[in-house]
Amino acid sequence: MEELYCQGCGAAIQTEDETKAGFAPKSALQRDEVICKRCFRLKHYNEVQDVDMTADDFLNMLQEIEKHDALIVKVVDLFDVHGSFIHGLNRFVGKNPVVLVANKVDLLPKSINLNKVKKWMYRVAKEFGLKVNDIFFVSATKGIGMQEAAFELERLRDGKDVFVVGSTNVGKSTIINYFIQNSNDEKDVITTSYFPGTTLGFIDIPLDERSSMIDTPGIMNHHQMAHYLNDKDLKTITPKKEVKPKVFQLDEDQTLFIGGLARFDIESAQERLGYVCYFSNEINIHRTKLEKADLLYDQHLGEMLSPPSEEALDNWPEMEERTLKISEDKTDVLFSGLGWITVPNAGVTITAHVPKGVRVILREAII
Repeated sequence: MEELYCQGCGAAIQTEDETKAGFAPKSALQRDEVICKRCFRLKHYNEVQDVDMTADDFLNMLQEIEKHDALIVKVVDLFDVHGSFIHGLNRFVGKNPVVLVANKVDLLPKSINLNKVKKWMYRVAKEFGLKVNDIFFVSATKGIGMQEAAFELERLRDGKDVFVVGSTNVGKSTIINYFIQNSNDEKDVITTSYFPGTTLGFIDIPLDERSSMIDTPGIMNHHQMAHYLNDKDLKTITPKKEVKPKVFQLDEDQTLFIGGLARFDIESAQERLGYVCYFSNEINIHRTKLEKADLLYDQHLGEMLSPPSEEALDNWPEMEERTLKISEDKTDVLFSGLGWITVPNAGVTITAHVPKGVRVILREAII
């Protein structure tokens, strides 16, 4: 029998093991469009199901890229640039040209200087060993910058295939859907979701008689906050519209709780300062004294301090600390996959508390 592939996620269809990628009941094989059970649940019930596939499986699939003469389009989340970069991608692209599509530009405050952000992103790409030919700012959900990006990608590919790569939850599938839906009348070409891990195999979408756009599996960056959350909490921390900065005047020995997901302690500071928070508008930020912070966390996690929601607490990891001295004015303290806090002045020492494994990064302030 000819091998079938899921039209939603690209996984090879199999009918034996419900816990593995590509499972579909035998009755589904008679349909014109075959999708796996996981994509069926996602499409009709907005419900993601875990499958038995490791990060190594995803990375092994990406090794195919360097065998092709193609344009590589790396999609990153502008709200989490470091967190959504793929470590080691430079090993898989070979000599192929690379462009960045920076998605979710609509979430950043309108006052932001995108030229400054572009220069900063070139530096970040270099840190990851990636030489980038160009950077495009888009919002896949609102269509901002998409026509310009599509025009430039068509020019840059020069008849070659296009591989679209990115970590989970950056909007890769939504971007491809936009391109396809604006080039023909097809709808819902591939599955889109808030949830990580939607695309489980290469999806080959013809662009013309000789070339294709290939959607690749999302790499799961386990240092991002999303991988510790259930679907309800993930929706809460994922911004859906322009993030409104919140300013908190803090003295030494004061603390901010970002829901119950992260904690930001002022260990020492020469003066009272205004710290600017950039997180999803749906996350509550709570200020308290450092001496009360541990008790508050123990007594109110999952309630006043949420997300995580109460039903997620059984699997909630321990929090770990990282103490950082801010040596430059206007420094962002970035919580991977969650957001960031801008520290206005140098000479401040902070301690960040995050679930074990989540990365905390210092960077030059982008706003």
